[in-house]
Amino acid sequence: MDIRIKTTDYEMVPAVEAYLDEKLAVIAKHLGSDDDSTRCEVEIGRAAGGQRHGDNMWFAEFNVSTPGGASVRATNNADSVNTAIEDAKEEILRQLRTEKQIHRRMLRQSGAAIKRLLRLNN
Repeated sequence: MDIRIKTTDYEMVPAVEAYLDEKLAVIAKHLGSDDDSTRCEVEIGRAAGGQRHGDNMWFAEFNVSTPGGASVRATNNADSVNTAIEDAKEEILRQLRTEKQIHRRMLRQSGAAIKRLLRLNN
């Protein structure tokens, strides 16, 4: 998986980098065989605008695109950078599961339609 990480108003510390690597490994595991051709862009940092000393001042944004598949995107704001990363990862996994179910359903429906056509011809 081609991973690109960008930080905004934040300098990445090794602990957060290790935590992000763990979460990206979970996404890569979920992708399976599409892992080699997938591109994942991650942006984390401090939220711009508004009050920067209150809740939800950290954000994490994930963009995952696979060739021939739909691109999925998740953004989350939270009170800590790790929480923002975790919540955005969960949203990406939810969207990837939905895409996989849609693809599987369409494949089964098209197979059933072909089977019905073959039955009509006989």
